[in-house]
Amino acid sequence: MAEQTDTESRKLLRRLRDTLAEDTAGQARLDHIVELIATSMQTEVCSIYLFRDAETLELCATEGLKAEAVHQTRMKLGEGLVGRAARDGTVVNEADAPSARGFRYMPETGEEVYSSFCGVPITRLGDKLGVLVVQSREARAFSDDEVYALEVVAMVLAEMTELGAFVGEGEALKARHTNPMMFRGGIGQEGVAEGHVWLHEPRVVVTNPIADDPEAETERLREAVDALRVSVDDMLKSVSDDPVDKDQREVLEAYRMFASSRSWLKRMEEDIAAGLSAEAAVEKEQSAARTRLGQSSDPYLRERLQDLDDLSNRLLRILTGQGRDTGAGMPENPILVARNIGPAELLDYGRGELKGIVLEQGSVGSHAAIVARAWAIPLIVHAGDRITAEALNGDHIMVDGDQGIVHLRPDDTVVSAFRDKIAMQAQAQKRYAGIRDLPAESKDGIRVSMLMNAGLIAELPSLNDSGAEGVGLFRTELQFLARNTVPRRSELAGIYSRVLDAAGGKKVVFRTLDIGSDKVLPYMKRDDEPNPALGWRAIRVGLDKVGVMRMQLQALIRAANGRPLSVMFPFVAQFDEFRAARQHLLDEVERERKLGHVLPEKVEIGAMLETPSLAFAPRQFFEMADFISIGGNDLKQFFFAADRENERVRRRYDTLNVSFLSFIEQIARRCDETGTPVSFCGEDAGRPIEAMCFAAMGLRHLSMRPASVGPVKHLIRRVDLGEARDVIDRARGSGVQSVRGDVMEWLRGLS
Repeated sequence: MAEQTDTESRKLLRRLRDTLAEDTAGQARLDHIVELIATSMQTEVCSIYLFRDAETLELCATEGLKAEAVHQTRMKLGEGLVGRAARDGTVVNEADAPSARGFRYMPETGEEVYSSFCGVPITRLGDKLGVLVVQSREARAFSDDEVYALEVVAMVLAEMTELGAFVGEGEALKARHTNPMMFRGGIGQEGVAEGHVWLHEPRVVVTNPIADDPEAETERLREAVDALRVSVDDMLKSVSDDPVDKDQREVLEAYRMFASSRSWLKRMEEDIAAGLSAEAAVEKEQSAARTRLGQSSDPYLRERLQDLDDLSNRLLRILTGQGRDTGAGMPENPILVARNIGPAELLDYGRGELKGIVLEQGSVGSHAAIVARAWAIPLIVHAGDRITAEALNGDHIMVDGDQGIVHLRPDDTVVSAFRDKIAMQAQAQKRYAGIRDLPAESKDGIRVSMLMNAGLIAELPSLNDSGAEGVGLFRTELQFLARNTVPRRSELAGIYSRVLDAAGGKKVVFRTLDIGSDKVLPYMKRDDEPNPALGWRAIRVGLDKVGVMRMQLQALIRAANGRPLSVMFPFVAQFDEFRAARQHLLDEVERERKLGHVLPEKVEIGAMLETPSLAFAPRQFFEMADFISIGGNDLKQFFFAADRENERVRRRYDTLNVSFLSFIEQIARRCDETGTPVSFCGEDAGRPIEAMCFAAMGLRHLSMRPASVGPVKHLIRRVDLGEARDVIDRARGSGVQSVRGDVMEWLRGLS
């Protein structure tokens, strides 16, 4: 039976290939295909439903149902048996369809006389394209062999759809990769950019889904799998036995396990026997893995399926010869589009090359976000799971990092509105340039120090261009994240020295290594933690891994070479942590003195206040700290118990919430009592209205991305901070949850 099904399957696929080669319109091809499938499967009905948009399926061709229903019958994703198959990505096989769960009767199709139903999703690498349906009068469940044959046919239909075989009139028959599309995601870095798509991993295109010689295709597959195994073994040999390489070794061991999996190879060989080419067989299994990946809630299983997905990509590139380097030149104003990307790969592109970044995955605190902020280019994260499938190299793309929106192949209306926004921002930047060298001093004479955040030496030219008075936060983790081994002390000292050189005598506050949570070193063992943001990270890692901390502190002391040195410890939750870290730095200064090395002119030691607990530390903490920087991003999420990676909750909480502003006021007051300088560092410091309110609550130092210095300074110079404080106090007294509305109304009334 299986052999006969395989033979019939190959015959059907060859007929499909002949249909693909016909010089006919897309609708005619579809009509011919449903007729071929119905005849081959010996069913009265065969229908193809395709997506006209992300939520709507449309009947695009049928053999057996009423012809007038074509392009008229539509259903929402999840609606009816067809919608269920599309939504769940699974086969729906019902002997008595009218009595099945979720059945939807569509009288215009004339399907009431058919009992059995089998719907097979048409998907390509997780991208939902439609559903292939067969029906018959006889009440019976379709056999496993019949379902398998339909799955093979659906795979070919997916490839034919990708190749534009069914292009014609109507939304569902429009050519793929031509429609305007909009994607919503999380804001990783604000800003706007217009340019052209540059895919980090160009899609492998399978142009030969059907093959005549199963034996030859099977041999090709086996040779490619052998080459894959050799490449994985070679990668394993290059990984040392050092404990820091353990995670990388575990990933490669998982790769080797999958590459040696007999069941994986057997399934692909069965697909080839059914008539698919080696490439199509690999992609069929990859699509199945992507479907399982999307349905799994088990983090371990998701990780393993991700490994299998990556391995399938490697195998496809071996079979097709289509490497990452396709020979195409990077387009003008490239905007990187990727599923995800590591810091080393991103840094390889170089500052100034990319105008924006769009990721299907990623997070607002990820390595990519750190680099995007350093480069001051917009970044969108969590942009859905379709943009890498929909985008082609060179496609026109617009990224609105202020709203978290990506426009792919935008229409003229969107382009016009977007360009107006860019022009307005450019005009504003010219206005800000005129106050670059003026102080951020309010009308009532209160001066606010404007500092910038940085993480790369390449950012330091922005120090003078932006009008910032110094660097309130220099992130040191990028030098650790962007490499596969621990950097040497001499390397770090050289980097930190060049940072101080580039600052030209202006103050630079170095934050010690802030890793953990979503910033994991590639050479450090990652422990599975239920909540990494509240786990082993930052100062906790430093105090447990004293050797790494001491090495970095020594590098900072040597880099100062007689100049002032300011060091800040991240994520301090209690006084004892700061006291211990501070002592380590003082011990290293003493050690350097004994070695006869040049010491810093002076050493300032501060802490980042990112947990509410530190605001209630003993007075001795505020007396001991030379300065304090409020880490607004983390503090806000812990204050509101709202994960900043979770779009469903983080937007519920306003920075100008009365409780949060009162908390900031309390911190400022405690610092005033001990004469401890305190700054606010984070995304909110770069938002003019929030920054003005912080200043009104008593903060006199703000640290932000360079592009925000001008807008914040411009607003502060326009207002009387005493009046702003009165507005805030009246709003607080009225019982409102946020002072934003009152502050905005007051600002609108200013001349």
